[in-house]
Amino acid sequence: RFIAKPCAINLGIQDSGPHRAQPNAILEKVFTSITKSPDGKRLEGLSKQLDWDVRKIQRWFRHRRNQDKPTTLTKFCESMWRFTFYLSIFFYGIRFLWTAPWFWDTRQCWYNYPFQPLTSRLYYYYILELAFYWSLMFSQFTDIKRKDFLIMFVHHLATIGLITFSYMNNMVRVGTLVLCLHDASDFLLEAAKLANYAKYQRLCDAFFMLFGVVFIVTRLGIYPFWILNTTLFESWELIGPYPSWWLFNGLLVTLQILHIIWSYLIVRTAYKALVRGKV
Repeated sequence: RFIAKPCAINLGIQDSGPHRAQPNAILEKVFTSITKSPDGKRLEGLSKQLDWDVRKIQRWFRHRRNQDKPTTLTKFCESMWRFTFYLSIFFYGIRFLWTAPWFWDTRQCWYNYPFQPLTSRLYYYYILELAFYWSLMFSQFTDIKRKDFLIMFVHHLATIGLITFSYMNNMVRVGTLVLCLHDASDFLLEAAKLANYAKYQRLCDAFFMLFGVVFIVTRLGIYPFWILNTTLFESWELIGPYPSWWLFNGLLVTLQILHIIWSYLIVRTAYKALVRGKV
């Protein structure tokens, strides 16, 4: 409200919504109670009832559907908030992990487990991430609805489950690696969205392509061969099949499945962008 909105206005993004449909009680009742996209038979019935042309009624429903869509300014503000958080928490994580021995040798995640100290920096890193994903879990019902709503809901559940579960079981060392890895690409996607809303097309394309490369390298390369390798194999070798091994790795594999789905969507978007010449 006090930072993102002024930035958007300075970039020329207006707080004006789409064309509003003219008030009509009958059509409004159909729109809210029956259907937002009436078929041909219903359109004919409404045409006779209102003495309107079918095309005029179709235009009314189109305007009414667009009326519920968020403005570009709203989307810009949401993306700027997420960009700020993802960028800040990523650099916090990198700065913290750079001096951590398990960042360079994942077997350190399991030495002397579960009797590993919980430092204040590690604690705050975990609590910040958990608080953020809980906020996303609740706000996704009021935020801008997107096509991947269900996938994001599953992702938030798995993420909150992993953060809470790993904290309770003192698996925070490997947990920090998972968190930092996931934050590495998220801020690039939000940067691409910001550039798109501000109509900086070349910058948007560059950020999106960079995001795609970082996402695929981290989620389909580093994650399975670095994270899953240590949770599935190194942990089994060093501390054995601990009671929660199956649940912990089940959640991590669920994330990997989501990574594959998203990677497919990213590659498809990148292909379409190359064909059209822009994202």
